[in-house]
Amino acid sequence: MHDTRIETTGASEVGIAPVDAGARPTVLLPFTQLVRISAYWLGLTAIDAAVGLYIGYQLVYTNIRGDVPLGTATAIVTLGGALVAILVQPTVGGISDYAVTRWGRRKPFIVVGSLLDLLFLYAIATSNTLLMLATSVILLNFSTNIARGPFQGYVPDLVAEAQVGMASAMVGMMQIIGNITGYALVSIAAFFENRPLAIGAVAIVELVTMASVVLGVGRGQEAKPREGKSWIAIARETWGADILGERSYVWLVASRLFFLMAGGILFAYVVAYLKNVFGYDESGAGAVNAAMLVVVAVGNLLAVVPASRLSDRVGRKPVIYSACLIGAVGVAITALAPHVAVAILGAGLFGMSAGTFLAVDWALMTDIIPRISAGRYMGLSNVATGSAPLFAAVVGGAVLDVAARLGGDAIAPRAAFLVAVLLYGVSALLLRPVVEPRRGPGGAASRGAPHARAP
Repeated sequence: MHDTRIETTGASEVGIAPVDAGARPTVLLPFTQLVRISAYWLGLTAIDAAVGLYIGYQLVYTNIRGDVPLGTATAIVTLGGALVAILVQPTVGGISDYAVTRWGRRKPFIVVGSLLDLLFLYAIATSNTLLMLATSVILLNFSTNIARGPFQGYVPDLVAEAQVGMASAMVGMMQIIGNITGYALVSIAAFFENRPLAIGAVAIVELVTMASVVLGVGRGQEAKPREGKSWIAIARETWGADILGERSYVWLVASRLFFLMAGGILFAYVVAYLKNVFGYDESGAGAVNAAMLVVVAVGNLLAVVPASRLSDRVGRKPVIYSACLIGAVGVAITALAPHVAVAILGAGLFGMSAGTFLAVDWALMTDIIPRISAGRYMGLSNVATGSAPLFAAVVGGAVLDVAARLGGDAIAPRAAFLVAVLLYGVSALLLRPVVEPRRGPGGAASRGAPHARAP
């Protein structure tokens, strides 16, 4: 029999994990708490979207890259930050599993990382050389992943089995709203030719969402006992080879990598696509990009909740397969579009694919990881999330540069986008070995315990 405790935070009561280490919480959280738990994803994703698009405009419409080819310059700016993200997020996430503080094991990292983000976002907005921009991106990835790794453990810490589908939909929804916020801010700022203002605005968004989580969400599950281990030993433990024994987890991380790479190519080179294929200047590209964003957002929003509910009934994997197929079709349409209106149609399908994936992949990850080490496992999933922009920039950039030399600038972005179609197929193939927990009649994984409801 699980001993479930309730922690009071302000005016709300938040379920805390059962005393049995690693078990799911049994208290069903109010909907408002699910919103608060996932809210910080909005701030984090807004930063990712805004900074990524800001870099695209800087490299295409300014002389910051000098004579460096566009694909190579994109890889230079992306490389260091992606490597730092891969190293920092899992390591700090693993450390947070053991952290004992009056705020719980996650919150101190979220606060410190968020405050450092403000400083490094300012550095990005004021960078006027390629080296300065790349260095600032590295520093931002260091700080934001101090917060991101521990934060990813919050849902496994707090959410009961029966609410995983809904919580995952909320995470997906917040990521969608974050993407909309980040891209919209930069696109509007580009239209008015004042892009650094968007970076300042997105910093405020992150600060507000961080405060919402830190002040309004409970402590979460108690820390793992250190048993005399040093913090260095704990950091090394994060990267232990024992994780390879979680075969479904490893295959799912690999599948996530290729899915996110496909979308990453679009995000990295959409500005070059609009300029070189359709001839838009900076203001025009900002307007069209904003229109594409609206269509992508609508596709996201239409897909995320139905996908989550469907995955509770038929399983997560079939829904992710459909996301791969829809994404491949949408990207192919955009790559081959004879007119920008057709490209926007493809963007809508891409948006439906991304919304479906965001709603379900995260839930499947939560279903299969060991609960007590959620910070470590969710952080290590950043090997995919963090490296996807790097590989997207490198692979897409290599194709873009070669195609530009062989067929001209107008062909290059189309060729890069077609590579993304293949990446969706690889993602689907890598998902096949993942063993998904069986689902009971109510949609929860069959190993779930009975649930209580918070008063």
